Amino acid sequence: MRIIRLVYHSSSIMKKTVILGLLILPLLSLVAEPTPTITVRKGEGVNLSLQAIGGSDGAAISKTLKNDLEISGWFTFVDAGKGSYAASGNASGGALEGKVTDRSGGTVLAKTYKGSARENAHHFANDIVETLTGNKGMATSKIVFASNRTGRKEIYVADYDGTNANQLTHDNVISVSPAISPDGKKVAYTGYQSGYADIYLIELSSGARNRIVKFPGTNSGAAFSPDGSHIAAMVSKDGNPELYVIPLNGIGVHRLTHTKGVESSPSWSPDGKSIVYCSDDGGSPQIYIIPSGGGTQRMLHTGFGYCTEPNWSPDGKRIAFNIRSGGSFSVAVLDIQSGSVRVVGSGENPAWGPDSRHLIYSTGSSLIILDVPTGHTTNVISGFGKVSEPDWSR
Repeated sequence: MRIIRLVYHSSSIMKKTVILGLLILPLLSLVAEPTPTITVRKGEGVNLSLQAIGGSDGAAISKTLKNDLEISGWFTFVDAGKGSYAASGNASGGALEGKVTDRSGGTVLAKTYKGSARENAHHFANDIVETLTGNKGMATSKIVFASNRTGRKEIYVADYDGTNANQLTHDNVISVSPAISPDGKKVAYTGYQSGYADIYLIELSSGARNRIVKFPGTNSGAAFSPDGSHIAAMVSKDGNPELYVIPLNGIGVHRLTHTKGVESSPSWSPDGKSIVYCSDDGGSPQIYIIPSGGGTQRMLHTGFGYCTEPNWSPDGKRIAFNIRSGGSFSVAVLDIQSGSVRVVGSGENPAWGPDSRHLIYSTGSSLIILDVPTGHTTNVISGFGKVSEPDWSR
């Protein structure tokens, strides 16, 4: 089996990543004494024994790494010597030497990470997921959401697991409908600073903010295209709320829909060629798909009479959305190929994670991450008053 050794530099201060690929580096010596094994048992998955990371930064990294791998849902954790694979490492001075070996002792992953303890743990977790399962990791991703914690709705940003939650806006007016760019570097949201609903764009690295959509009427519900160059949004400049595609520079606005209903909640297909959205043009809210370049829309048949907030998975295979029944909202998932629909949870505003396996949604007082295949839930945000409208970077 091929051994991969890379050097991976990451700095939260500089907000950028430099990858020096395909360099063979010797691992730092691990501590001589046997390290204790962190053992967790849950579900069925790849058998993995996770040894405590040695070194001065080891305890912090071990805690974060364990949490990342647990939430991922891909692993069954076993005692040392009993797993198909074993993860170990040594960390000090802002560097982590991470290693994964197979049952025979062969090295299948060896990398050096440089950055904060949390960054190093997140990157190591992603690499473990991708190396052992072939699926994309989500540990380095970000979430955004709206909260009324201050008495006004403001926008917050956090790590995917709810850590490092920070208030992003301090507008002291209504700030809602946040969307985070696929690369996690920009946030668009609807703000009422001018007295009307306009769309603002924030660069997370600098904090710079610009009002990018300010047509007369209502401008709201931005969603980034997969390449981050455009947004889809609801604009009422021509009288009726319609769906538009708008470049981030505001030049070349393109109207997609021409209906008597209200369009809302756009979400792009991963190839950027289509947009799924909600419209009540037929009476009750339903889900439609339309080409992002313009064309004829078609309704998706879900079997439910009230459907809102669609969100397209990054792998393109499924669409999550809200259904309303008896005054409460549930989260449902439509399999695009088969057309089957399954209700998976109780909450609002579902958004897919970058692995297309997990959803995040709001229950009013909390944000919940749901592992769709297993049904396992993790509360990642609470104590922020009423929280809503989460979005997840890709």
